[in-house]
Amino acid sequence: MEFIKEEIEDMSYPEPSRIKHEETEEQIDQTEEKEQQHKLNDVKKLCDFKTQETKAKKLHTCSQCGKSFSHSSALSKHLRIHSGEKPFKCDHCGKGFILSSYLKKHLIVHSGEKPHVCSLCGKSFLWLKSFKDHQKTHDGVRDHVCCDCGKSFTTSSQLKQHQIIHTGEKPYTCSQCGKSFSRASDVRYHLLRHSGKKSFKCDQCGKDFISSSHLKQHLTVHSGEKPHVCSLCGKSFSRLSCFKLHQKTHDEVRDHVCCDCGKSFTTSSLLKRHQRTHTGEKPFKCSYCDKRFTCSGHLKSHEQLHNGEKPYHCTQCEKSFRQSGNLKAHERVHTGEKPFKCSYCDKNFTNSRSLKTHERLHTGEKPYHCTQCEKSFRDSKGLKNHLLIHSGEKAI
Repeated sequence: MEFIKEEIEDMSYPEPSRIKHEETEEQIDQTEEKEQQHKLNDVKKLCDFKTQETKAKKLHTCSQCGKSFSHSSALSKHLRIHSGEKPFKCDHCGKGFILSSYLKKHLIVHSGEKPHVCSLCGKSFLWLKSFKDHQKTHDGVRDHVCCDCGKSFTTSSQLKQHQIIHTGEKPYTCSQCGKSFSRASDVRYHLLRHSGKKSFKCDQCGKDFISSSHLKQHLTVHSGEKPHVCSLCGKSFSRLSCFKLHQKTHDEVRDHVCCDCGKSFTTSSLLKRHQRTHTGEKPFKCSYCDKRFTCSGHLKSHEQLHNGEKPYHCTQCEKSFRQSGNLKAHERVHTGEKPFKCSYCDKNFTNSRSLKTHERLHTGEKPYHCTQCEKSFRDSKGLKNHLLIHSGEKAI
């Protein structure tokens, strides 16, 4: 009996006070959870209220673009973008600015001060942001990625500019000819072409330029300075943009593709020029005759036929040339340099065009076709001479 009694005592339920305690802990947890939820709801309400308050505060709206501002002074400053008003003038160069803070920043340009120096390459920068962006080029950091194609960039502004390729957006329009641009700086530069104003003169040759950047670029012609050297082939460049384009030829990067034929190019400008072969557009008209061209470079070369201008002079003889490339090829006559080697035989050439024409002897390629008969030629000169037979003129 005693054994049974002990067993019953062992099977007895927990004391009521213990049950009450456990239930109280569970209730506390639930209460805390409810309190946290209430707090989150209160925060959300506060955020919504602040958002509504911010929206309510933005009572000053631009009549031209719909953008809203919380203060009338901010709207007044914004309106200068539309009006073109620039009340803050630089005493050194006369350049105008929308805000006094922009003028203040600009004045550092005249002081020549560049306090931010790169410890890896020694390049110095005026602005801290430019310095930080530059450091990314050494680190290989490209943290701004395009959602459409996956291409990455070092700065948000580069990404923003790239995305226009996908959208095709050109919000900046020339008031004089209606041409549209993707960047405000491009339309400003374009307007200078209409004005014909060339305020920046080279003190070495007297040539005038429409911008300081163009003058700076031109000065490297006189100095002969080519600081950008290709580590793969040793070729040097005066401009960083040309150096970067050259690097693409080694990497075989052709990231600008024609939608009509699938042909790819290293730059957007080359793609744009190529697309004119499909559209037939020739926007560059000769000021001396009615001939039109697909690119400004061809127009410039053509107009030199009219005005007789040959600005590129050989230092070893009295010969002058219309194009720098022709001068470079001519200088090889003096040096004896023939850097273009045939891939089929041991023959070398002073220029790439002569090499290309020669290699067609090996390949049998004749890309120049007569439209009046079925005859084809290796070079344009051969076709030109042949066409004189059809016209009845004497061949050269």
